[in-house]
Amino acid sequence: MGKIALQIKAALENVEELKTIHPDYAFMLKLKCTGCGEVSDKWHDIVESQTFPGKTGRSENNYIAKCKMCGRENSLDIVKGSNASYRDYDQGKFKSIVVFECRGIEPTEFTPGESWIVKVKESSRVFDNIDLSEKEWVEYDEKIQQPVEISDMEFRFTNVK
Repeated sequence: MGKIALQIKAALENVEELKTIHPDYAFMLKLKCTGCGEVSDKWHDIVESQTFPGKTGRSENNYIAKCKMCGRENSLDIVKGSNASYRDYDQGKFKSIVVFECRGIEPTEFTPGESWIVKVKESSRVFDNIDLSEKEWVEYDEKIQQPVEISDMEFRFTNVK
């Protein structure tokens, strides 16, 4: 069992805070079975507010799947309290925004999709349900009379203790 953090890095213009709609955000991941090395070609959505019973029925997991190649049952959970915002002072460096507890699988790819929230710097404006599928987003804030932008998004996974 290991813990793996999803980290993001982005350029922000007039953005104070970027975050997901925790706990209902669907983290879209491609996963690899650590038993046989099979990597799924499909995207899997992992949502903290959704749980499924394990094969013993005693544990609840955010994601459970049987590997198509080796038949092993694998599971993944979002570590409670691990969701974090990406803030203006994090700009240009990688920061963990969520941690996954992995049993038999590990994430290999992430796509940001919809349901992000942006808080504008020096304004009370909040944009919600932002779509970052293209890994960039631009809007205009009338109050500060400036563009609000997210660009140059990068993602990586890192092992954590």
